[in-house]
Amino acid sequence: MHPSWKTALGSEFKKPYFQALVNFVRQERATTTVYPPSGAVFAAFNATPLDEVRVLILGQDPYHGRKQAHGLCFSVLPETLAPPSLQNIFKELRSDVGCPIPTHGHLLKWAEQGVFLLNSVLTVRAHAAGSHRDQGWETFTDAVIRLLSDRDRPMVFVLWGRYARDKASLIDAEKHVVVESAHPSPMSANKGFFGSKPFSKVNVALEMFGGRPIDWRL
Repeated sequence: MHPSWKTALGSEFKKPYFQALVNFVRQERATTTVYPPSGAVFAAFNATPLDEVRVLILGQDPYHGRKQAHGLCFSVLPETLAPPSLQNIFKELRSDVGCPIPTHGHLLKWAEQGVFLLNSVLTVRAHAAGSHRDQGWETFTDAVIRLLSDRDRPMVFVLWGRYARDKASLIDAEKHVVVESAHPSPMSANKGFFGSKPFSKVNVALEMFGGRPIDWRL
């Protein structure tokens, strides 16, 4: 984890819930396959230091298939086929701002421009979606969201789907811009994600704050 995050979140690591969470994940790794690999759990915190966060895109839990999750929400490594939700994100990206459909699903370029790609739950058992929910990760990532909301610097929070939109109560909407829509999964993309224009909305907000827009091309 980047030192900026480690310093800001130091008190969370000392709390009993986080120690219990560490023990749970350690036990899971000892008995089954857990994604992402241990060295990638906090990849989002390394790719986007705290002082550089301008946008938060909030996911749920990591992909649970082999060679998919690597610590950035919705992202996969370059050699991995983009999952359906990410394919839908790319379709909306093309429709919204005219970006060509990327040839890979690695979103690191977004992270390096200040787009913090955070999942609410940072680990998952292989082939078992949601298997690490309610073990403490949500408490930790809620603290991360509050930390970002409490900063003086305005930013953009992107909440896709009911699960992410429920986190809106953690965000000071008078200070920040919140972009909400349906989730990009195949089950809900046609119910309000397609046509929601999140990428252009983010850039309009960033320019309103006096910042540079995100180059969404990969």
